[in-house]
Amino acid sequence: TGGLIYRFREEGEFDALLNAYSTGRGQVVVRAKAHVEQMERNKSRLVITELPYQANKTNLIARIADLHRDGKIDGLTDLRDESDRNGMRIIIETTRTVEPEAVLAELFRLTPMQSAFSIIMVALVNGEPRVLTLKQALRHYVDHRLEITRRRSDFDLRKARERAHVLQGLLVALDNLDEVIALIRRSRNVDTARTNLQKQFKLTEIQAQAILDMQLRRLAALERKKIEEEYAEKLRIIKYLEELLAKPELMRKAVRKELVEMREKYADGRRSQIIEGTESKTITANDLLPDQKVWVLVGEKGKIARTGSPEMINIPQKPDELPLTIVEANTQDILYLFTADGQAVSLPVYQLPQAQAMGQGSHWADLTGLTRRNHLVAALVKPNNLHDGYLFLTTLGGVVKRVRLEDLPGITSTPFAVINVGDADALGWARLTRGEEEVILFTAAGQLIRFGEETVRPMGLPAGGVMGVKLADEADGIVGMEIAPPDGYVWSVTDNGLAKATALDQYPTQGRYGQGVVNLKLPAGAGEVVAGLVGPGDSYVLLKLSTGAAHRFKIEEAVIGSRAIKPRTLFDGKTPIRVTGAIALRARPTAVEADPAPLKPKQMTLLGD
Repeated sequence: TGGLIYRFREEGEFDALLNAYSTGRGQVVVRAKAHVEQMERNKSRLVITELPYQANKTNLIARIADLHRDGKIDGLTDLRDESDRNGMRIIIETTRTVEPEAVLAELFRLTPMQSAFSIIMVALVNGEPRVLTLKQALRHYVDHRLEITRRRSDFDLRKARERAHVLQGLLVALDNLDEVIALIRRSRNVDTARTNLQKQFKLTEIQAQAILDMQLRRLAALERKKIEEEYAEKLRIIKYLEELLAKPELMRKAVRKELVEMREKYADGRRSQIIEGTESKTITANDLLPDQKVWVLVGEKGKIARTGSPEMINIPQKPDELPLTIVEANTQDILYLFTADGQAVSLPVYQLPQAQAMGQGSHWADLTGLTRRNHLVAALVKPNNLHDGYLFLTTLGGVVKRVRLEDLPGITSTPFAVINVGDADALGWARLTRGEEEVILFTAAGQLIRFGEETVRPMGLPAGGVMGVKLADEADGIVGMEIAPPDGYVWSVTDNGLAKATALDQYPTQGRYGQGVVNLKLPAGAGEVVAGLVGPGDSYVLLKLSTGAAHRFKIEEAVIGSRAIKPRTLFDGKTPIRVTGAIALRARPTAVEADPAPLKPKQMTLLGD
């Protein structure tokens, strides 16, 4: 179950949830989770991903169909169920002549997509039903847990004392083994032996019977040690339980420990979101998870997920899946995914599954219209309120393109073209800019060009781009694209693990489609530059190796100097290293601004030491 719980505020009235919890009675409105996706030719569709508690999906679809057939809801062209093992997805396509938000409002009014849920907090107190406030309910529950803990401790203490009593008798018998055996052999029957044991060694009837029932194997040295250890353990338990029953503060600590363990074992994330609203308010994606900061994880093998805290991101040195990108986001944002052939899709960040490690989550083919044959090359987050600015694209062959953000569709799982890529080329990078930024392109041959983005005129989505740099030869290509920050270092790494960093101000701004300047002269043993980034010296870079391993470095750990300085190895030892790429964490654009430089280490830890 899921959906949205609305708590309505009216003039002179309590908040609905506050009133329910303070009096024991109340009512809230529960709504389905739904959002609007854009389609081609200015058409839209409504996507329902969660329903209120007890709402039946089949009955809901039938109800919507009946309403459309009876003319009570107009403008619907298609209604289908695309739900699968990854979750619910009901699609309602609309015509261009209706506002999708108005259709959604009618669906809330006329279908079980919205319902009132009554809260009556009734519980048995001393055998009598009572309506309780939240505080009273919690107090009675704590008292109930204290009583359970007390009764359980009484039972455990009694059992521990009984067992310790028996073990004490067995130890007496083992300490006087020869005398016990002789006494039993002289006795005429079991009753006589039991009586003689009680008199001779001052034992109770229970202890004497335990000695008579003791198996011969318990006479072995190891078995004797087990009895001694069990007896010591029982004495420890008896001491703990006696102290627990005598001190109420210890009893409360025990109850708290049990509740914490229960939470760790059974607790899961809240499926419903509680938000404020009015009766006439229509749900949009902005209402789903207001202003919740998350980190989006996109893996090279296709897994996509989000996590709520950077400390939760776990990337071991050899992960199951290397990251393609890690970007800061908000649950209200839109995530755009770009493929090598110039296609793109978008989906709301809140719909991403939650995970705690790279490689967890869902494959992009299960969340979008892309297939597993598509090769994902880039991902970026666009704030939902960011409308001005540009999308800057770069291909491996050095083609660049700029697209106005207003030309991008909103949320749509249907792939759309962002650039017309040549047969021998592939899209490689996508960044957000504000229109006045400088673009930096790194080449495999070690060149770098820095030019103003305004030299690339904005183009429509289906168009191709223009050349951004002159490559050395057919084997050369782009290995990195950055939006220049105000300051920082240009960091580059070769295929054999040699790296260098140079201050950004040593790279002049030139015109587009030039040869650029020398960034890194390839030393002997290095075949090509495989990655280039720009950022502060204390920002982290995650290096990816051909072995599937991942290593974390700071930019300042590379040798720092002029553009002519020779790169040095990042790895110790003589084992050959093959570097395949590098990524940096990307901060979320909060306004119309360029994609920021890699984050500093205090903001994110990628790998353990």
